[in-house]
Amino acid sequence: MDLATPQGQFSLFASLLLLSLFAGIASGQFFLIGLPAFLLLVFLTLVDFRKVFYLLLICIPLSSEVHLSNGFGTDLPTEPLMLGIMLVYFLHLIRYGKETNVAFFKHPITLLLLLHLSWIFCTTLTSDSFFISFKYALAKTWYVITFYFMAGQLIKTELDFKKLFWLVGIPLLFTVVIIVGRHATFDFSFADVNKILTPFQRNHVNYAATLTLFFPFIFFALFWYKSFSRIWWCLLGAAVFFLFAIYTTYTRAAFVALLMASGAYFIIQWRLVRYVLLTGLVAAIIGIAYLAYENRYLDLAPNYDTTVTHYQFDNLIEATYKMEDISTMERVYRWVAGFQMSSENPWLGYGPGNFTTFYRSYTVSSFETYVSNNPDNSGVHSYFLMTLIEQGIIGLALFILLTFFVLIYGETIYHATSDPLRKRIIMTVLLCTIIIDAFLLINDLVETDKVGSFFFMCMAILVNMDLLQREEEQSLSPSLKSKK
Repeated sequence: MDLATPQGQFSLFASLLLLSLFAGIASGQFFLIGLPAFLLLVFLTLVDFRKVFYLLLICIPLSSEVHLSNGFGTDLPTEPLMLGIMLVYFLHLIRYGKETNVAFFKHPITLLLLLHLSWIFCTTLTSDSFFISFKYALAKTWYVITFYFMAGQLIKTELDFKKLFWLVGIPLLFTVVIIVGRHATFDFSFADVNKILTPFQRNHVNYAATLTLFFPFIFFALFWYKSFSRIWWCLLGAAVFFLFAIYTTYTRAAFVALLMASGAYFIIQWRLVRYVLLTGLVAAIIGIAYLAYENRYLDLAPNYDTTVTHYQFDNLIEATYKMEDISTMERVYRWVAGFQMSSENPWLGYGPGNFTTFYRSYTVSSFETYVSNNPDNSGVHSYFLMTLIEQGIIGLALFILLTFFVLIYGETIYHATSDPLRKRIIMTVLLCTIIIDAFLLINDLVETDKVGSFFFMCMAILVNMDLLQREEEQSLSPSLKSKK
């Protein structure tokens, strides 16, 4: 068997496949059957990690959350793929580091992201539960390496962006068709929405966030193709179908996020991003200060007997503004505990990932609801507040600085770019980022593969669009000087 030839390599793989199949059946250890596929994946990763990265993109909509023993959990197959790609990326940097685009690493967004990641490791060292924080820091690292640095290397041009769209969009549409089809058998019942999401989504909020953040991609993809062509009609149908699917998630945050993105389109066009962000930040500070003064927040305490779960969406909306919805009031219950925690350890926080470990002793009983026992160990339901609790004031300041800078700098890049296709790409990733930020106000989603992946990829794409624009300006400047 000559392993140097394709025939020899195929024969070796076929022999290994048959041997693994026999060994798995004979021993009852059925994981052995997948050994050849795993080895093939390792081989592909070492030879051409681009293909494995594309496989990861395809798997994002299809992945499933799996809970393991000892409190561990992972997303399969995406998280093992991230870990493997990260290790290969380090090897790639060692081998081809001199050929890497240094400008990407020196970009202000990259530096702010690295500063944010560095502070996570700093607060891990001072954590009240080091092991939990260390797991969190490691997971954050492979998210950043894979979806920011690796994506920054592989999604550089308009063609790469289109490839990203189709690699994620087709499997995502596949999952949405299945979920909507299942939901139809329940007459699109609000009470049953969480039952039809397995194995693709954790809950209806994650599902809604995935659909909503991808909607700008579908909308602006319409401009890639000739109006009323076959593919244009397909994309228009997908856009309408996604809007229907978003509506039937019955997720209030999704509706608000879409509304914010619609307004943000004009805010970006009119160069008002920095003013709107400043106004929002000042309003948030004033609101928090008002509620904290003389413990006014206690006036928001719910009625334990009337704050219940609602099974009709119209009842939920009514209960929300009456402060009688259990989901809303449970958030308030945890937010109150979170602010109590942050006041006790304001600068360094309790360490990444530690909110659920320590929050119960800081809760206020008058805000308690029927689900306050929190059997799922879910978080504080606000990524910004979670950052304050776990990473302190400095951590929150760094994250807000990163978030604001991406949007403000993105607006600058958008107006500096003259190419229409590139402007649409920049607008797409900015609106996607705004939608994710809107969800982060009342949810913790950056550490989920379906949302966190886009959070970091959008930043990487934005940096690459900026670098392309700089290269064009530099190439034009000598010709302009010669004309003078």
